[in-house]
Amino acid sequence: MTAPPGPPLPPLAGGTDGPDALRPLLDTVLDALAAGARARSGPLPAGGPEAVGVDVTTALGALLPEHGTGPDEALRTLVGVLARGAADPAHPLCAGHLHGPPLAVAAAADLAAGALNPSLDSWDQAPAASAVEALLTRTLAAELYPTAQPDALVTTGGTEANQLALLLARERHGPRLTVIHGANAHHSIPRAAWLLGLPPTTALPAPAGVLDPRHVHELLARTPGPALVTATAGTTDAGLIDPLDALADVCARHGAELHVDAAYAGPLALTLRHRHLLAGLHRAQSITLDLHKLGWQPVPAGLLAVPDTAHLSPLAHQADYLNAADDTEAGLPDLLGRSLRTTRRPDALKIAATLRALGRDGLTRLIDHTLGLARHLAELVDAHPAFTLHAPPTLTTVLFRPSQATDAETAGLRRALLHDGRAVLGRATADGRLWLKATLLNPHTTPQDLTTLLTLLEGSTPR
Repeated sequence: MTAPPGPPLPPLAGGTDGPDALRPLLDTVLDALAAGARARSGPLPAGGPEAVGVDVTTALGALLPEHGTGPDEALRTLVGVLARGAADPAHPLCAGHLHGPPLAVAAAADLAAGALNPSLDSWDQAPAASAVEALLTRTLAAELYPTAQPDALVTTGGTEANQLALLLARERHGPRLTVIHGANAHHSIPRAAWLLGLPPTTALPAPAGVLDPRHVHELLARTPGPALVTATAGTTDAGLIDPLDALADVCARHGAELHVDAAYAGPLALTLRHRHLLAGLHRAQSITLDLHKLGWQPVPAGLLAVPDTAHLSPLAHQADYLNAADDTEAGLPDLLGRSLRTTRRPDALKIAATLRALGRDGLTRLIDHTLGLARHLAELVDAHPAFTLHAPPTLTTVLFRPSQATDAETAGLRRALLHDGRAVLGRATADGRLWLKATLLNPHTTPQDLTTLLTLLEGSTPR
């Protein structure tokens, strides 16, 4: 069949001609990224939501024009407006959230994934990608569990991984499962229980920021039926780690199971220098990881690990057009039980490329540096008369506040910095007060950048 009359059909990204079609477009994208970053000049666009909205609508006009503008113009315009309106985690003063800057090698691998477009719902759509994913999940699971057949699933992030953990626990123990967590736990835990039709979760106070094993023991002693205790290794607000070994002891005493949400701190288990901070992690029935934080991956990059691949059997699912029984018996891998999703991107590729490029020593170096930055910022704050430090950091999160400011003034200061595009800081409530939160995930941040941040804040604080 011949092509329809008119202009030639747009080229594809894959096949033997795909790379040649991509090369000039990549130049356009890279130029637009650079121009957008120069136009923004800071970690965030100035002017707040209204100014960004005006810029986007003015630049784009009709998003579905009667006649196309062509790939060069479309990419130059859209990438440019996205870049100049970005919250750029690669900027040293963009430190508000667990929103890390992706490594160039990971982003490049993600480009290849997009061009080849494998879909991990059947082997015949992703032959090599499914093999890479299987190798990656086995490798990472073996780092977490000293068991015979550990396994892991690739997820869209910590939220999906936590939901899968609760789903698997429900399938083991039934719908009356009691889920216990600390007030410091991620919001996805109670939400997952709601989505799965489980009873409302029981939240225990965590006045010191971590789950107290004594309180868990007292609750389990009066809790009939099966229970799942969910601990956190790297809290969202302060980067704290629950006492995992002690919690595992309590769970073992009462016949309860332990799930650890290690979305933040989990990569420390891959380093010989820092894995002691996660003592007891391997005793959990399931572990959540999220490598867009201390793994420097483009989102999404989550995983759920289990000590035995048999624990994933409740996820088994059959659809004749994807995993017919005779195909599986003939040796074609069955991928449907590897996720609750059907169509899936090959997110394992960028993670595998990063691990291979950096190795254990390279990953350790990045983690060392970011943990060291947090300690340095804490020391600067502690020595500064205008600021109050909440506590020395455990990971890369530092909570502090202007010493003489009210909570309302502290919140207003943060919003003013956001509106002006000068700095991105988060917020957290601890000890009944509002604190500014610096989450340092950028390995290229320097001590001078941290001094600049405090100088900027000092000049903006109310007198």
